[in-house]
Amino acid sequence: MSERDPQAELHKLLARIDLIGARMQRLQEENRSLRQQVEQMAGERAQLLSKQEQARSRVEAMIGRLKSLEQHT
Repeated sequence: MSERDPQAELHKLLARIDLIGARMQRLQEENRSLRQQVEQMAGERAQLLSKQEQARSRVEAMIGRLKSLEQHT
């Protein structure tokens, strides 16, 4: 039966804690980056929806003018 060296076990444990801390930091940075991307994409989506609404309004106005011209001829 071999006895474990408490000092070696402590070093292993500390190394694992450091690894977990580094991994946690990477995940936090990735999460922050993903949140920024989501925010940016939400802004782009809002702009695209606005442009789509403007285009729809212009097309409806053109259709109205064409119908008006059709009735006068």
